[in-house]
Amino acid sequence: MAAHFGRRLRKGATTTAVAAAAVAALAASQAPGVTTDDQGRQTTGSEAASDGNGDGSATGNGRYYTDLPPLDSPTASASPGTGSTTPAGTAEAGIPATVLDAYKKAETELRTSKPGCNLPWQLLAAIGKVESGQARGGRVDANGTTFSKILGPKLDGNGFALIADTDNGAYDGDSAYDRAVGPMQFIPSTWEWAGRDGNGDGAKNPNNIYDAALAAGHYLCRFDRDLSVQSELNKAILGYNNSQEYLNTVLSWLEYYRKGTHEVPDGTGTLPSHSNDDSQGASPSPSPSPPKTPKPPKTTKPSKPGDGGSTSPSPSPPPSTPKPPSPTPPTPTDTVDHLEDAGTAKLTATAGDTFDQKVAVRTETKAGKAVAKVRVRFTIVGDTDATFTGGETVATIVTNSAGKATAPALVAGQKTGDFTVRATVVGRSVAGLDYTATVTEPQADTLARTSATELTCVPGGEFADQVEVKATYKNDVADGVAATATIVKSADDATENDKGPYFKDADGKTVRTLKDLKTDANGLLKLPKLYADDTAGTFLLRIGTTGGATLTVELKVAAATTTTP
Repeated sequence: MAAHFGRRLRKGATTTAVAAAAVAALAASQAPGVTTDDQGRQTTGSEAASDGNGDGSATGNGRYYTDLPPLDSPTASASPGTGSTTPAGTAEAGIPATVLDAYKKAETELRTSKPGCNLPWQLLAAIGKVESGQARGGRVDANGTTFSKILGPKLDGNGFALIADTDNGAYDGDSAYDRAVGPMQFIPSTWEWAGRDGNGDGAKNPNNIYDAALAAGHYLCRFDRDLSVQSELNKAILGYNNSQEYLNTVLSWLEYYRKGTHEVPDGTGTLPSHSNDDSQGASPSPSPSPPKTPKPPKTTKPSKPGDGGSTSPSPSPPPSTPKPPSPTPPTPTDTVDHLEDAGTAKLTATAGDTFDQKVAVRTETKAGKAVAKVRVRFTIVGDTDATFTGGETVATIVTNSAGKATAPALVAGQKTGDFTVRATVVGRSVAGLDYTATVTEPQADTLARTSATELTCVPGGEFADQVEVKATYKNDVADGVAATATIVKSADDATENDKGPYFKDADGKTVRTLKDLKTDANGLLKLPKLYADDTAGTFLLRIGTTGGATLTVELKVAAATTTTP
């Protein structure tokens, strides 16, 4: 690891006391809600204690750099022996060109896909600095891919989270335990659903800064967060790595980059030197230890005079029997035998609406005992545009004390039909549970005219008023409901009439049935103008909607009455 990051000690952060002072000084420029205690540590209140969504973290709460940004100085500092001046912090403010471009492109994409999130690219830069030192100082090729993989430590429970292998080593090369991967340090199980193609090459590569930056942006913007709100920003950062110290460090770099930064050539960025496990930062692979020089064998001392002249060595004590290693206690995930439904009701919603019911499961041992603190992943599967609240198709929730995990609310899209919500245990090969969800077309159960004006016309004329109706469903506005309108023969015969009032199509031709009609956002439907042929009488216009709502409207065609003087 030292071969990749060296031992550069940044001025102002070489000791714990100086680092604490740096944090205290930076706190004065932090966003509202960030304060410091009497030791110079930043705090953000109870909202920063956890993500609040129960879905673990993007990184597995693994290693990160703890170097703080330098204290900004309003004056230039002279370089020793040169007489030249360089603004304080200039080197640390520089971000490698390709890495900076990736952050800014991710911000631009999210402005379109999730405008309410208000993600600043400086947040991605702050996280990238803390996670990998901006891809090891920008050691990336022209496409943004790192020259060698950036891997965090094994998540084997030794100082970090315990996450057994979830990708058969596909991303991290480790088939025993997961390791955080790439410049934004995603664990494989998170990258599997959160990964994005940020550079348009058709692949989702966690070691590509464009892909990783865009994925990080979407990850931070989950749950309809608005990152311009301090509490929401704190939750997003803690959701990335659930540590108060991590939050403080990222906020410090965010504020620092907001004050100004500049582009430096790829591969020339400054490298952090301290991490939260007091070792070097993430590296492609552990550096091999040099072979130890064997010690020469001990020589026996000659016997003292008068001891009988014996030169034989004294017998060595028998070697001690090594103690067997203590067995690793099973994690809660290791004890899960199966998933059980936890009272999920029928999942049905109309297009565009939120489902009333949520998917809920329970993790249990073989004996049927509930297992808490287990990650359950809910995935939307099938040809659908339905999502969970926040626009994602995957959600990971940690089971509560009763072993229960409840998925976020489902939001139906415009595609109708069935799709599947699949629940699986993260890090454990047990059978998942599938739930069928159904999206139906919007429907109405009531139609009513918005006007009581009688609809009359003379033969060969046109009706003065257009027919307008309002659709409701369970007393609520029914928007987007499909409808048809037909001039029928009689109340008992819904066959299209071949005489009487009519509509005109786009070519001016006579039509007496209108299809593919839809109510607007207010549940209103206004029909085109009606005309009358030469047949007098009372005719019926029948309007029907999806859901069974119908309304029959009378149309009267009669010669104009004349009055005798």
